[in-house]
Amino acid sequence: MGAGQPTGEQFEITNGAARAVITEVGACLRVFEVAGAPYVTSFAETEAPPLSAGLVLAPWPNRVRDGQWSFYGEPQQLELSESKRNVAIHGLTRTIPWQVVERSAEAITLGVLIEAQAGWPVPMRTTVRYALDADGGLTVTHTMLNVGDRKTPFGVGVHPYPRAGHAPAYECTLQLAARTNLPVDEDRLLPNGPVAPLDGGEFDFREPRKLDGMLLDHTYGGCVPDEDGIIRHRLVGPDTGVEIWAEPDFGWVQVFSTTGFPGTSSAIAVEPMTCPTNALNSGIDLRELEPGQDWSGSWGLRPIA
Repeated sequence: MGAGQPTGEQFEITNGAARAVITEVGACLRVFEVAGAPYVTSFAETEAPPLSAGLVLAPWPNRVRDGQWSFYGEPQQLELSESKRNVAIHGLTRTIPWQVVERSAEAITLGVLIEAQAGWPVPMRTTVRYALDADGGLTVTHTMLNVGDRKTPFGVGVHPYPRAGHAPAYECTLQLAARTNLPVDEDRLLPNGPVAPLDGGEFDFREPRKLDGMLLDHTYGGCVPDEDGIIRHRLVGPDTGVEIWAEPDFGWVQVFSTTGFPGTSSAIAVEPMTCPTNALNSGIDLRELEPGQDWSGSWGLRPIA
């Protein structure tokens, strides 16, 4: 692992004017830029990822109430990784080194074994492939493989902070493919009501809406694909924009705005997820894998004019 670096070795890939940097620890997307314009809010290689920036979230995204869930009737207790809210958050792969599986100039695949451990009884093998195309887009493909001897549920999410070039988030408009919202309480950010259709209120982003002054930490679902089967969310600034696209399995998206991201006045996370907050308890859109079975799904980023 990279000496003295909190995210370990830094893996750079390039294709034409596009460049990305992925980290060894957490398989984190630290940099994505095209012709020098940033399309994620980045951080220095000497820093840990602020506010979970760029991390892979597996084998579940977001929060699990009290770190507790039931594995087919067997009570489980996960580490309370967000202790102030008494929850387990963002899976088990954020702080461990991943291994290079395959690498070329324009793509890299990293993998890691999620070992059976307290709160997670079935081992899983996960990989993530980052690939740049000649048109300046980035495709990210995740796989999950059940390497245990029992069926297991799982979810996958990611935590990018897309950026419309050099514009701060509050100078941009956001449009989401989401059609529903999962309400959460303000203190613990855990679900406190059923999934509800969006109603045209201030947190409805079915049409582009300016982010100026908005405070967001919302779980959206019901993401509707376009005619080609791809879900598309868009962040557009004064000069350029970025599309956050995903395959239909990523039917949920967490949106989080902040003024606390180092080096910028405002940033926004748009986080494709296969299931929502506390899904290990609610069961909403959890996937299941039999022993030896695998799953794969892709999302990506693409500059737009």
